[in-house]
Amino acid sequence: MHPKELTEAFQRGENITSLLRKTFDTSNNTEEIIETAYDLQTGGYVAALDAPQMLQHKVDYGNAIAQEILSLTKPRTLLEAGIGEGTTCSFVLDGLNHAETQMHGFDISWSRIACCRDWFERHNYESSFLSVASLFHLPYADESFDVVYTSHSIEPNKGHEAAILQELYRVTSGFLILLEPSYELASPECQQRMEQHGYCRDLVVHAQSLDMQVTKHELFPYSANPLNPTALTVIVKNPTAQLAPVQLVCPRFRDPLVDYGDSFYSSGSLRAYPKIQGIPCLRPQDGIITSAFEQYRKD
Repeated sequence: MHPKELTEAFQRGENITSLLRKTFDTSNNTEEIIETAYDLQTGGYVAALDAPQMLQHKVDYGNAIAQEILSLTKPRTLLEAGIGEGTTCSFVLDGLNHAETQMHGFDISWSRIACCRDWFERHNYESSFLSVASLFHLPYADESFDVVYTSHSIEPNKGHEAAILQELYRVTSGFLILLEPSYELASPECQQRMEQHGYCRDLVVHAQSLDMQVTKHELFPYSANPLNPTALTVIVKNPTAQLAPVQLVCPRFRDPLVDYGDSFYSSGSLRAYPKIQGIPCLRPQDGIITSAFEQYRKD
């Protein structure tokens, strides 16, 4: 479908993921479907906070995540995978005393990261590092973060749970915390809705099949939608690991990336990853082969 048609469908209130699944004749969401659907929603999550009830929910939700993190560790480095517009992360940071935590966040949608950057700038979280990236190919070296967490970002990726968990676990040194829908703990009505939307399931089963240590799996006390109950899953990796500085890497070959201002470049991978309006685009398909980058670069 042409983007104009999709925009018009979104404005009519149609479900874009369902529409695109029919268009591509697939039962599960692809990254392209997810990117398109969420990009069209840009600004909706920030706008929703104009409602006092939703704002209070987000404050309570973010603080509860922060308290769960603090019950495990005082994180020096933190990654939210699938940060969206930052409306969860900002309240998590408040609960953690964000001045002491190096925060990174990424999303598959450039527009939502741009919205997140604006939200962070207006609420004094400018020190956070934000980028466009894929859950399947994280642009970070192994064990980069004390804590990695998600908030309904694995949700639309039914059928790809194991691959995503492996990547999130790879870049975690201590703890992986998942706030995701739980098909197993939900009512039949909720399960039917999750099936209809292609939501993830069996995260604990997948984690355990990958030899991950799941120490908690229970319904979370805060859910924005009663038909989409949030479950808290805690996975422990190595709480006593000695953390190395966060290292950005080529998401395809995992060679180190160096920031050259208008782009990131990996001399090992011979690829440059551009920035769009200052936002790094670090998905594998964003990389441009630039073997002569250092020969011709201009400072």
